[in-house]
Amino acid sequence: MNTREQTIQAIKQNPNVSVLVIGGGINGIGVFRDLAANGVDVLLVEKGDYCSGTSAASTRVIHGGLRYLENGEFRLVREALKERALLLKNAPHYVGPLPTTIPIDNWTGGMLHAASTFLGIKSKPGSRGAAVIKLGLTMYDTMAGSDSQLPRHRFQSREAARQQRPLLNPDVVTTVTYYDARVYYPERLGLELVMDAQTDNPNAHALNYAPVVNADGATIIMRDDISGEEICVQPKLVVNATGAWIDLTNSAMQRPTEFIGGTKGSHLVLDHPELLEATQGEMLYFINQDGRICIFYPFYDKVIAGSTDLPVKDPDSAYCDDDETDYILDSIRMVFPKLAVGHDDIVFKFSGVRPLPSSNALTAGQISRDHSIRTLDATEAAPYPVYSLVGGKWTTYRAFAEQVTNILLEQLSQQRTIDTATLPIGGGADYARTDAESNTWLKQVNEATRVPTARLNVLLDRYGTYAAQIAEYISAGEDAPLQHHTNYSRREIEFLAAQEQLGHLDDIILRRTLIGMLGELTPSLLRELADIAAVANHWDEERKAAEITHVETIFATRHGVDLRALTV
Repeated sequence: MNTREQTIQAIKQNPNVSVLVIGGGINGIGVFRDLAANGVDVLLVEKGDYCSGTSAASTRVIHGGLRYLENGEFRLVREALKERALLLKNAPHYVGPLPTTIPIDNWTGGMLHAASTFLGIKSKPGSRGAAVIKLGLTMYDTMAGSDSQLPRHRFQSREAARQQRPLLNPDVVTTVTYYDARVYYPERLGLELVMDAQTDNPNAHALNYAPVVNADGATIIMRDDISGEEICVQPKLVVNATGAWIDLTNSAMQRPTEFIGGTKGSHLVLDHPELLEATQGEMLYFINQDGRICIFYPFYDKVIAGSTDLPVKDPDSAYCDDDETDYILDSIRMVFPKLAVGHDDIVFKFSGVRPLPSSNALTAGQISRDHSIRTLDATEAAPYPVYSLVGGKWTTYRAFAEQVTNILLEQLSQQRTIDTATLPIGGGADYARTDAESNTWLKQVNEATRVPTARLNVLLDRYGTYAAQIAEYISAGEDAPLQHHTNYSRREIEFLAAQEQLGHLDDIILRRTLIGMLGELTPSLLRELADIAAVANHWDEERKAAEITHVETIFATRHGVDLRALTV
């Protein structure tokens, strides 16, 4: 991956670009990847780090959208189920099956709402009974098709459900289990798509920490937030993929819009062994008393729980507040009422704003999750069209990007030569599907690098086959486990800091690794990581101290963690 300095120099040497993609979340990255694969000179810019906004705040589930059926969004469900299958195939290192169980407390609830939806009459959703859920899951499995890699749904009696989960709410009359998928590491999946694009196309450049601040005629002006200098480009076409910030970005380009009516979704990460055991390795998917869908499921040795769905105007103010925290904890108690789950079990909070369209839906949950393209035509004052990408989700990012890219290619009078549906992603290329294949990979990389097999196994699990590049870097110098997190090593962190366009210290803690999200960051580990990043990126003591303070502030304000109060 090019360094930030190399990318900035490339932009300065040639400020004319066919396509400028603004926004380094998954929608923007998807378009960047597709354009690069098809030979277009393209520049991706992001105001923060890649996948640091809404794309980092998802439930981390790759799903067809069972709930979307009750909104009548059948096209979206079909598309999402197809894309779910492609992600399982193309990113097996980060995307895997997720068995999902719905506890049901009645047999016939929701039938009136379902009938109203079918007739096109708006009504607020409420309790969904077994009959309605059975109908929805039958449609869901049918839409997935015979090529689906995942099992079909199955119901379980009250007795069998209680035997499997003794703590289950006694009001549950039956449960049903179906399959979707989870993405263990969306931040790295997005980063690897960026790296794939740059590897395939030397005229594809990506720059983080470069917000668009103005536009002047044919020129769009970004600011490098690391150095403070301005960077100017003259694009033929512009894609605004800044999600919840779309209207703000268009205003910065002197093209004001009102496309977005986003809603905030917040989640908790819980360190609760008894709750983890009660999940039985499955996601629990259920309806809260207000009709809102809630979930919780195992995430490594922790549990992710969420989410809320609240209208919000300022995406930069999206934090998980106390009311949302209580709402999520109360939701868990609906499923396991005798399980003591409280604030002390929370190790991390996160929140983001869904880039949904402005809507007059009765509830936030009824706003369409589909995606659309809003076009601002070129004008005499601004001689480039702006394509704003409204909506979208992790599961359907590739399909959305394909639709956008087809429009852009037509505008550029270029033909599509590559279909991204067939492209593996990053460390998913040649990923081992069997133990025998895994052992072969481990043996080959061990012979090439002399990194111990046990260590390679950890790297393979963490990065997929991209681990071979990290192992090569590790083998080129003296390595040792981190003093304060022995599952990582010094040269592994050096590689991430030096080779993956690090802008700030929190990039390592929150996106290049899962250290922060899993509640593993301590003051001592923070200082150790800062020491390594400072050497790799030539930070002086003042910059290093500022980066440590920056991380402490982010964790306190955004993630509900007071690092200064920790003593371990």
